[in-house]
Amino acid sequence: MRRLQANASAIVRGIAVLMAACLPWPAAADANADPAGSPLWPTVRQEALGTAPATFDTRIRITGPAFAEDPMQVPIAFDASALGKVDRIVVVVDRNPIRKVLEFEPMQARPALSFRFKLQEASPVRVAARTTDGVWHVATLVVDATGGGCTLPGATRANATWSTTLNRVESRVFPGFNGAGSRIRLRVMHPMDTGLVAGIPSFHIERLELLDSRRQPMLRLALYEPVAENPIFSFDLDSPAARGITVAGVDNNGNRIRAQVTP
Repeated sequence: MRRLQANASAIVRGIAVLMAACLPWPAAADANADPAGSPLWPTVRQEALGTAPATFDTRIRITGPAFAEDPMQVPIAFDASALGKVDRIVVVVDRNPIRKVLEFEPMQARPALSFRFKLQEASPVRVAARTTDGVWHVATLVVDATGGGCTLPGATRANATWSTTLNRVESRVFPGFNGAGSRIRLRVMHPMDTGLVAGIPSFHIERLELLDSRRQPMLRLALYEPVAENPIFSFDLDSPAARGITVAGVDNNGNRIRAQVTP
C-alpha cells in the first residue's frame, strides 16, 4: 500500500512538472514601456526616429496644458539640457493627421524651446532629444482636446489678412536663463496651412535659422504644418545676444524670410 501511494505521488509530481513546462512564462516587465500606453507609439517611433535606440527619459522637462482650450494654439515648452550635449530634437503628436511638428538643432542655443502647435484630438505629445551617442531620449505629455485643430482654417484665412503680413518677423531679446546669456523671442507671420482644409493647399514655413554676425548658424528649425499660425518661438542662447544676429528662412512656396534681431 505504501509503495502504491509513493508511486501515485511521484506520478502527480511528474504531471505537475510537465504542465508547468508547457505553460508560457509570464512576460517580463518592460522598464521602458510607453507611459501613455499608446498603440500608435511603435509606428510613430519608426517614422520619427527610425531604427536608432530610444528610451523614455524623465530628465526632459516638458510642460503644456492638460486640456487644450484652443486646439489651434496649444502652448508647449520643453528643456532637455539635463541630458548634456543634444544635437537634434524632434516633436511629434501620435494622433495628429500630420504627426511631425518640428525638428530643432540647438547648436549654440540651449536644447530648450517654447512654441504653439495644432492638435487634432486628444493625444500623447512626444519630445525626442538625440544625444551625441546616437540615443534618442523621449518625454511624453498627454493633452486632451475637443479636436479639429488641424482641419480648421486659421484666423488670418478667415479674415483674408494673411497676405498683408506674410513673413513679417517680430523679435525681442530678454535676459537669459538664470541671468546668463539671453532669451530671444521670434514671431513670424504666416498662415501655416495644413492642406487639410477644403480649398486651401498646404502652405507653411519649412526652415528658420538664427545667424550670427558672420552669417554662421546659431540654431536651426525645420517646421511642419502642425506648427500654429503666426508661430512664436522662444529660445535661450548661451551668450548675450550680440549685434548683427539675423533670422533667415523659407516657406514651401519659396517665399524668403529675412530680418534683423535687435539686442
